[in-house]
Amino acid sequence: MEEHQAIRALSALAHESRLRIFRLLTRHGTEGLAAGKIAEQLELPAATLSFHIKELSNAGLVLDRREGRSVLYSLNADGMQNFLSFLLDDCCGGQPELCGPLYQLKPKPRRKRASKEA
Repeated sequence: MEEHQAIRALSALAHESRLRIFRLLTRHGTEGLAAGKIAEQLELPAATLSFHIKELSNAGLVLDRREGRSVLYSLNADGMQNFLSFLLDDCCGGQPELCGPLYQLKPKPRRKRASKEA
């Protein structure tokens, strides 16, 4: 993750409503929730919810998909893992004992596939 992307994620989460939305969506994983359910559970007006979801989505933390007439919002697990990995790399500076169990949760770097030459 690039530094500017991490700043966008931090900025998105630095608002009470967006943090509440994000935390609610983490509890529902990739299954997600319809916008109406999120608004109902968090007692947010639809327009306010839409604005905050857009910010979380632009930060790479939330995904959306259409199912019938509903739009479901869910946690972007890859985005969240990349963000947390970025924070752990900077915070622990290669010293996993400083982060304890958190460092063990850090996703392993993905190996790049060798490109096939024709």
